[in-house]
Amino acid sequence: MLLIPTARVKADSYDDQIAALRAQAAVQQQNAAQLHAAANDYRGKVAELNNRIAGLRSEITATQLKSKKTQNDIDKAKADMADQKAILAEGMRSMYLESGTTPLEMLASSQNLSDFFNRQAYLDRIKDKVISSTDKISEIKINLEKEQKQLQTLLANKEAQQQQVASEQAEVQRLEAIASQSAAAADQSVRDKNSEISKLKAEQAAVLAAKYIGSGLMAGGTCGGGYPARWCNAAQDSLVDNWGMYNRECVSYTAFKVAASGRFMPYWGGRGNAKEWPGNARAAGIPMDFGTNAKPGDVAIDMDGYYGHAMYVEAVSGGKVYVSQYNYGNNGEYSTMTIPAGGLYFIHFQ
Repeated sequence: MLLIPTARVKADSYDDQIAALRAQAAVQQQNAAQLHAAANDYRGKVAELNNRIAGLRSEITATQLKSKKTQNDIDKAKADMADQKAILAEGMRSMYLESGTTPLEMLASSQNLSDFFNRQAYLDRIKDKVISSTDKISEIKINLEKEQKQLQTLLANKEAQQQQVASEQAEVQRLEAIASQSAAAADQSVRDKNSEISKLKAEQAAVLAAKYIGSGLMAGGTCGGGYPARWCNAAQDSLVDNWGMYNRECVSYTAFKVAASGRFMPYWGGRGNAKEWPGNARAAGIPMDFGTNAKPGDVAIDMDGYYGHAMYVEAVSGGKVYVSQYNYGNNGEYSTMTIPAGGLYFIHFQ
């Protein structure tokens, strides 16, 4: 023989365990959320550092190309200088060879006086042009070498920056990996806690079902008792009804039944657990009895469990009541049963 007080003790024991697991899961969930946020932040920093590295690589490539071009220009300037020096050397050699000839001999060997002066002027122009060209090329070479030195310094700085950013990136990636691993562990912990909660809720439902053993429980599927399709066809707890309660819960169904009968159903959203309804009714001045005076249309409240359970009284026979309900056994479905009136609150909505 199963005594109701024993069932109540067991149900409350499950409630305590479930409440503790929910608290632990909430802490783990918050921890996981923080870790995921940290991992996302680290990933954002890695992406930023990747962009910086890409930018530095682009700058390094551009600097290397410019340095290569400058070196080619320096090499060309050196070659040009060598050519001009060769021309100058040849001119100097010609001038030296002709310097052994006296002006009188040069004049005598010339066709005329004009030819003599033209040859002399030509040699002077070659000399002046070669010297001028050599000076210009030398200046260009000096400037190019100065620019090349600056480019090499810039290149060294860019490469040092790239190495530093790469080091920062490696550290951020390490931290991101740690945060991701920790977040995954926290997620798994939440899943484990929820799995334990589901198991305990199933066991609790079995204990509460044992309390009403022989009640003739009749399951009616997700919809029944006239409960609106927009609420019964939706996933449980995915919608809020007209009284601020989640759909396919026991209190949502009983609130609907009271209102559908033409009586006033207060808005008890936010304080709508079945266990709170007796206090809500008392505060609102709604008549209520405990264990006696049950009437069809009353809402019966069983105070067992963490949330309690609300049922709609369809009929009364002797010391028993025939009730319709939702979510008996945590399944979010409609069902009916006949249970003893003792130990229940009966709220007489008007």
